[in-house]
Amino acid sequence: MLNKTIRKASGEEVLFEPSKLRVSLQRAGATADEADAVVQEILKDWRSMTTTKQVYRRAHQLLRRYNRTAASRYSLKQALFALGPSGYPFEAFIARLLEADGFTVEKGTVRNGRCISHEVDIIADNKNKIIFGECKFRNNQRLINDLKVALYVQARYEDLLEGDFKALFLEGRSMCCFIFTNTRFTEDALRYGACVGMTLVGWDSPSGYGLREWVSRTGIHPLTCLHSLTRREKSALVEEHRLILAQDLLRNPAALTSIGIQGSRQKTVLAEAETLSG
Repeated sequence: MLNKTIRKASGEEVLFEPSKLRVSLQRAGATADEADAVVQEILKDWRSMTTTKQVYRRAHQLLRRYNRTAASRYSLKQALFALGPSGYPFEAFIARLLEADGFTVEKGTVRNGRCISHEVDIIADNKNKIIFGECKFRNNQRLINDLKVALYVQARYEDLLEGDFKALFLEGRSMCCFIFTNTRFTEDALRYGACVGMTLVGWDSPSGYGLREWVSRTGIHPLTCLHSLTRREKSALVEEHRLILAQDLLRNPAALTSIGIQGSRQKTVLAEAETLSG
């Protein structure tokens, strides 16, 4: 098994490291024994896997045998992609994460800059700090956010600081610019963001504070993590009923009834949602 390589979505060949797989499984809630069992099975089946996507799918399949709740958490990255195809659900998800951190959030408001008006995805306020947030939802993990995205968002933010945001700034309120994405940023974008004081939140950035860690810390999961729902059912709940989180189903089980999920199956879905939200 030594020196086995695997191909990432970007096409880059990297060394497969079993220890990293163990860590990701345990981070999702698997026990050390469960994680080790999954890794050992992956190593046995190694010849059938050449990409990180294939390893993920097999690991997820195996983890479901041992710990379905951990498997739901392990599928977070794919669950975020499943919030699409429109960007609205991802914006709503980010808003809910910010609210869990004590912010009051406005979504999709129009504010005037010095030069032009701008539709702002997120304005979050916790009395001490105001966040201007731009959400960049991607349907494919290969679609990362480059320097042009960071330059564009910073230009809009600076225009707003000379417009509607100016009064808040003059009051001495702390203001900052964020970009939220479900994928990643290029090195140039990250370097530029650090230089101008912009926070770029992606799947695993900033280090220790990316989406993966944010979800783990708050315990907030999109309902698209739930294995007891089909893809069509998830889409109907998100797009038609505007439900975003697993917790939303606990407060609104009637939405399940409306899409034909009743009786014992509804109990199964709600039980999984409760466990995931616990």
